Amino acid sequence: MNMLKGNSPDPMPVPSLMPVLSRGKHRTPRSGACFMEFASYLAGEAWSDHPACTHPLVASLARMVNDCTSDSSRTRLVPLIPSVIGLTGDNPRVRLLIAVRAATAALPVSSADHQRALAVGILNCERQLEGLDGELPDGLAARIRTAFDAAPETERWAREFIASMGAWSRTKFTDRTAETIIRVSVQGIAEACTPNPDDRLFELLSGVIEDATRVLAPVEPVETPSESVVLADDARGADARPARMRVRG
Repeated sequence: MNMLKGNSPDPMPVPSLMPVLSRGKHRTPRSGACFMEFASYLAGEAWSDHPACTHPLVASLARMVNDCTSDSSRTRLVPLIPSVIGLTGDNPRVRLLIAVRAATAALPVSSADHQRALAVGILNCERQLEGLDGELPDGLAARIRTAFDAAPETERWAREFIASMGAWSRTKFTDRTAETIIRVSVQGIAEACTPNPDDRLFELLSGVIEDATRVLAPVEPVETPSESVVLADDARGADARPARMRVRG
């Protein structure tokens, strides 16, 4: 270490076994890591791009975003990795929220070949979510409307297509359905003629993690005293205060 006067200490070396994000699957941390392999490493699991610590669809999207992000921007994904560790569960809303998040992000910028599939996927997710909750989560209806406003002819075609298919459009929405929508979405963003596909992919993954966290790991509300307790405490406090001393004139 160089400790001569006027010079700062040499920087601490980076551990040689810390994985570096790169595209694809890797046999060991020494050869690099994709997003989910890095997550398995941090979680203390066996080295894998399909670790048990993360919901399968969150992991699937993370792998796709990792592989479609450019080499120069991929390290930006690293701070998101800890947030997927422990993000597991079987709530059926998760697959729908992930799929509709991906499709609404991709629809405005995707090619016409992808737009029709994405529009049908959005409408399917919308119907499924309304069937579960009676209404869409806060903000989702506006996000769907914004996406369709960018491709009104595609929306019209998708609604007519679903109406013409009858019972087929009422089939069960599975993880496989969601994964197909995710794959088309990520591919559509990555191939889009837009100046910032890496930013869009990062925002998509961030949004999916937030959606999944709200459903699978909601923050417990902080208990606040009831109004009656607060009023009672105020009353006791008033009685406990000493009476103001009267000054003789």
